[in-house]
Amino acid sequence: MKKLRLFPLCFLLLCGNAYGYDIKGLQPIAPNGVFSTFSAESTEKGKVAFGVEAEKSREPDYNRYTLKSAYGLTGKMEFLATLSYIADWRNVNSGYEDFALGLKHRFFNEGTYGPSVAYIINASASSGEHDFGTEGRLGAGLIVSKRVGPVTGHANILYEKAGSGKPQDEVDFAVGFDFSASHSFKILAEIYGRKYPYSDGLSQLEGRFGYRFITTDYLFTTIGAGFDLKNRAPEFRIMLSVGAILPAEKKVIKKIYEEEK
Repeated sequence: MKKLRLFPLCFLLLCGNAYGYDIKGLQPIAPNGVFSTFSAESTEKGKVAFGVEAEKSREPDYNRYTLKSAYGLTGKMEFLATLSYIADWRNVNSGYEDFALGLKHRFFNEGTYGPSVAYIINASASSGEHDFGTEGRLGAGLIVSKRVGPVTGHANILYEKAGSGKPQDEVDFAVGFDFSASHSFKILAEIYGRKYPYSDGLSQLEGRFGYRFITTDYLFTTIGAGFDLKNRAPEFRIMLSVGAILPAEKKVIKKIYEEEK
């Protein structure tokens, strides 16, 4: 287990470049997702999940800070929101991305052999930032999740339609896994791809891996790295996020008293 923990951390320290800028869009919140891969599971009814994420990229150099939230409408449906801010793009520009809102609904529960399946619909409102956003977007997608032993796998396919006349429509796909190494520790892996309509092949293909530490039943810390698989260049970014689910459940401690004889 120590070797599993040390290898990715060494990789984080030794690598130093990152990939080009991409719009973040609607994002999942731990523990119901990997990095950008959604899980078919949702936040419990009446509970609120929120998270903050910091991302460091090089070549081009920029920092991205993201606020994420989700509210459990029912046991199978949640409302999500994401807002990202780009800082020091090439040490020149800064600004907000589009404000993304979405609804995720699990309509098929996981069985002994079958996966759980959910759909997601989303809309993005323009932030007015020409460099980092669009004139608004609409999207929809399908999410499939399945657990086998300590490993849970997820597959997503999403389509985004830009509101502007620019060729910013895209198809995203993601495959992610989380391995429960212990009660409070998970190993994460993800492949994320993106295709724009004007490109012959994939516009982006990235591998990501990292860890998730479950500090308490309601607090999650995730650290990860992403590296480019398409251009075979030393392009690289690191990510750190902290998430929480509130209100926290109160554990009832039962005390047993023995009668004195």
